[in-house]
Amino acid sequence: MSVWNAILLAAVICLALKATGYLVPPSVLEAPRPARISDLLTVALLAALVAVQTLGAGQAVVVDARVPALLVAAGLLWLRQSFLVVVFAAAGVAAVLRLLGLAV
Repeated sequence: MSVWNAILLAAVICLALKATGYLVPPSVLEAPRPARISDLLTVALLAALVAVQTLGAGQAVVVDARVPALLVAAGLLWLRQSFLVVVFAAAGVAAVLRLLGLAV
């Protein structure tokens, strides 16, 4: 099987999974348990994405300027600050740490 065949097969499988999702009756998805699982799954996937993007560098775990920047962003979000304030503050913290050579 060539790489293109594998890509096409994966695309067809993804399309089939998406199409079968439309066949599920709305009453099943609106039940309390599936709705709660769906909400928690979304949060878990987002948290995993943040962790991988913050700590990952190839196959290694790297602690650099991104970790303090993430902590600043989390603190500002906890204080209910505006999203733009959070982004600029986290970017500023990472930039200053890298400028000073404290976290490369």
